[in-house]
Amino acid sequence: MSYSAADSDVAGLVRSFTAATDDTLDAAYQRLVGAVWSDGKLTDLALDAVPAVISALDDAGQDRQGHLVVLLGLLAEAEYPRLDGPVAAAVRAGLDRYLDIARGGVSGQPLTLAVLYLLAHFPADQDRILAVTDELTLSPEERTRLVRGLAELDPQRPDLGKVWPAPSAWNLDEEANAHAEAALRSLSAEQIRTNWENDTRTVWAYAGHIAYWAVNNGPPAVVPTPEDPDWTIPQVPARPLDSAFGDRAGLLRCPTCHGPIEVHAESARCVPCATTYLSANGILDLSAGVRDGQEDDAATADLLQKLAEMPKMGLYYETFLRPNYLRLAGTNIGHEITPEIEDAYIVEHLRDTEGPVVDLAAGAGRWTEVVAGAVGPERLTAVDMLVPMLNVLRGRLPEVPAVMGTALNLPFADASVGAINLWNALQAFPDDAAQAIAEIGRCLRPGGVLTMMTFRWSDDPVARYFQASHFFPSRPAGHLLFEMEQLHQWLADAGLVVRDLRADTGTFVFVTAQRSS
Repeated sequence: MSYSAADSDVAGLVRSFTAATDDTLDAAYQRLVGAVWSDGKLTDLALDAVPAVISALDDAGQDRQGHLVVLLGLLAEAEYPRLDGPVAAAVRAGLDRYLDIARGGVSGQPLTLAVLYLLAHFPADQDRILAVTDELTLSPEERTRLVRGLAELDPQRPDLGKVWPAPSAWNLDEEANAHAEAALRSLSAEQIRTNWENDTRTVWAYAGHIAYWAVNNGPPAVVPTPEDPDWTIPQVPARPLDSAFGDRAGLLRCPTCHGPIEVHAESARCVPCATTYLSANGILDLSAGVRDGQEDDAATADLLQKLAEMPKMGLYYETFLRPNYLRLAGTNIGHEITPEIEDAYIVEHLRDTEGPVVDLAAGAGRWTEVVAGAVGPERLTAVDMLVPMLNVLRGRLPEVPAVMGTALNLPFADASVGAINLWNALQAFPDDAAQAIAEIGRCLRPGGVLTMMTFRWSDDPVARYFQASHFFPSRPAGHLLFEMEQLHQWLADAGLVVRDLRADTGTFVFVTAQRSS
């Protein structure tokens, strides 16, 4: 956001914001923010602005205070990994005032969420901050985000990765913890430091994202998660592959040479390039094959190892991570989009389709189940790259054949599929989204249908910053979403015509597109 010479009086901008009427509040706030901060970077006015913003906390009402506190948090973290830079130090000078605001705070209330976000930037004052906030009745998520934001790295005992959506959510069993610790042992000191800093920024960003929404909209909805989740993965005997796929075996193509695949009872084989694809637990692995003359013992061991790694992660994702991810990417903090709304959209746009159907990036099968209900399981094939997810899907839908494969090189023949569902997945491979949509276009028959739900960047620069400032293992460079223009262009380039588009709730994008004749 740019600002003009007339905006150089930051104190005047602060006064204009605190005096703004409800209908001009957002515009006044954006002018103030844009004068001192832009996309995580400070302007030349930032340092001089901090005392004026802190002073305004005394005169502003609670609704205005929340906005100002969020702005101070943005300024405090803009010099990170330094937290003793000149602007961060100027923000820290107001700590007594922030602690006064925190006293008497109520869990889930906008101003409390905002001040917790700000306080998490002052690890040198950890004892003072926790002494005050320990008197508050905070949710486990609020408290553990604050504690982790205030923590400092112990290189000898780094606790990495288990921060989002909050450290309290990562109550994993011994097996999962052992897997995580093994991964840590492979990191260098520099990698540990980088991951720690990325985790810290992710904690701040999620706290800030919720707080900023709340000061604009009111208290957030409670994330709908079960109190006592069932971690049992149903064990279903695997049918022979050729029986499980039936007529759908004819759709499959070799991901190496794109030749036809013969599906047998326990494996599949591409005759043209003499490659065999293995299976385990009813999952056909089309991500890698074994050429004739090579030993397949290593490949079999690799697939079995993938089956054994963190088998409950698929259930954990569905229970805890997905609802919180919708808050982040879809700005679903008010819970305006429910699973029932998603279900209804899929059913409405797939139930009249014809021919084979693919649930792509099917995950643990929550929406595969909806697709199966709409089109019939006998028409459906599920594809995902993650074995822990497919394990859960197999237990949930044993009648649906499961394929381990990539959206960037779909193992299906040209113009062979009647419909493809790609739900809450395109943003999982954002750098390759155009290729994935092109592959979908290649595989759909003329008249074939794509149903897709993904997410766009917020129009608000502060909310957009919080969306981007998440650093997940799948993309350590930072979270990446889409512009609407990109989605329209990729669909058009793939020969897909948009038949239905809904992008008016939060930052969700619901699309139905059809392959042109």
